[in-house]
Amino acid sequence: MSIQMLAQELYRLLQEVEKIEKQLENSSPEKKEEIKDKLRKLRAERNRIRAALDGRIGRQSKHHIK
Repeated sequence: MSIQMLAQELYRLLQEVEKIEKQLENSSPEKKEEIKDKLRKLRAERNRIRAALDGRIGRQSKHHIK
């Protein structure tokens, strides 16, 4: 994936996490566990994409230093 695509995906995931966090705040007790599970998965994906993006940017910076 290109850096631009990773950045776009990270942005989408950040927005989605924020949306789900608000849903969790306003949810009924019956729905909280389901929403928490969805939020956990989204956060894991967000962290994975962020790490991939950080790695790509770090590698690209090293190539430009030489």
